[in-house]
Amino acid sequence: MDFEEIIKLAEVRKNDFFEMQRLGMHCNTGEFIPAGVHYPPITLYPDIKYEKMYEGYTTPSDGFIDLYVHFPFCSKCCVFCHYPSEYKNSESHKDKYIDALEKEFQISLNNLGIERFKPRSILVGGGTPTDLTPAQLERFLKYFVKYTDISNNPQFNYDVSPHTLVGDIGLERLRILKDYGVNRITIGIQSMDEKVLKIMNRPHDKKVALESVENTMKMGFQTNIEFIYGHQGQTLKSWFEELKQIVQIDSHEYQFYRLKIDAYGDQQGIIKNIKKNHPEDFPKPEETIMMKQMVFDYLGSFGIEENLRRVFTRDKSYISKYAFNQCCMQYDQIGLGLTAFSSLRNRFVLNTQHFDQYYERINNNMLPFNRGYVRDELAQQRWAIILPLKNWFIIKKRYKQVTGTEIENTQFYPIIQKLKEYDLITEDDNKVALTKKGAFFSDELVELFYEEKFIPKPKEYFNDGPLNPYTCLKQLTK
Repeated sequence: MDFEEIIKLAEVRKNDFFEMQRLGMHCNTGEFIPAGVHYPPITLYPDIKYEKMYEGYTTPSDGFIDLYVHFPFCSKCCVFCHYPSEYKNSESHKDKYIDALEKEFQISLNNLGIERFKPRSILVGGGTPTDLTPAQLERFLKYFVKYTDISNNPQFNYDVSPHTLVGDIGLERLRILKDYGVNRITIGIQSMDEKVLKIMNRPHDKKVALESVENTMKMGFQTNIEFIYGHQGQTLKSWFEELKQIVQIDSHEYQFYRLKIDAYGDQQGIIKNIKKNHPEDFPKPEETIMMKQMVFDYLGSFGIEENLRRVFTRDKSYISKYAFNQCCMQYDQIGLGLTAFSSLRNRFVLNTQHFDQYYERINNNMLPFNRGYVRDELAQQRWAIILPLKNWFIIKKRYKQVTGTEIENTQFYPIIQKLKEYDLITEDDNKVALTKKGAFFSDELVELFYEEKFIPKPKEYFNDGPLNPYTCLKQLTK
């Protein structure tokens, strides 16, 4: 597939983008507001009283609770990152954090009334959770397996930066991870363009990225590599050149993220000011849409298909079980560490984003959360539509399990029917799913089910069309 051919295919999707703007579903500025991984959006959670966290909550009957652990340390600040971290930090501070994190494990287990966590899947992320010395990494993993039952061999994933997996120290880290049951590595390469890597302020170059993948594959880890498109310095032509290199990398999974400008986590990324001051250096919204379609067409020509939103594999079994469990099946999940979140049946709680508050809470034998949301009946119904529909599809039987209601009997069902009229949704007796077009615009589509206060843009940003989120909301409240 050559450049002219792939651009011709991408032009079709660009026209769909303009159609979505005309219908009112996509905002007129073309801005990208990622949706459907959390609902409400993670930056909009209110303060929550401490006693509300576990009030009325009981652990799942099967005993499984998925785990996320966060390490807020990095060697450099990437311009696109929206999460607070400390950079080139002292080993003594990392030791302090590892100690506090162990105590958080103990407090959390005590609050749940269990002796050990029993996860279906595990994700350790950041930050850069391998931005530790090998001794520190092993110290954490020793108590992790003490408090976590991994006898059922869950997918145990580390989300890391390439530069931490190369050289003698990098290989030692990989050996330690392997020894403690880690079986999957996600490597944030982000770009195969040396110029773009420098613009991003990444701590690695292309050679290091490829070496890190080679090391993880040789040691038998299931390997996932991540990339960003729509970034400053990228063009349609340069992105095509990147894709040609990406498909040559031997990896089990490939993930692609559209650049986020507005804060998606607890820290506004530097990228917002860069975009404000140099908008001409960034692809236009319609070009970014074309870049996304290029991923589908070019990877598809090599048998690499999207099997979970943003996730491309040759074999469906290689998808992230953590993402699948959290977003598609909506299983209970506990987060530990700074800014980590917990999603527990009908509530969502966020740990503090401030180091001093984190340590103060832990020292007082308290869980370190400071924001959260206990969903009422309608909010639970929205949540049970938005996450699985965005990321996979709604299993009707599962929907009733998590809401107590048949999806056909909710006030949101007319929106589903309307979306069918525009070839965005399909339905049968067992599931509600997005069509190919609907899946492509899934972030914007699921916002039609949002409560008004969580719609990311004001009314004036949308055309007055039949798929305007405010129009759909008004129809719900009639």
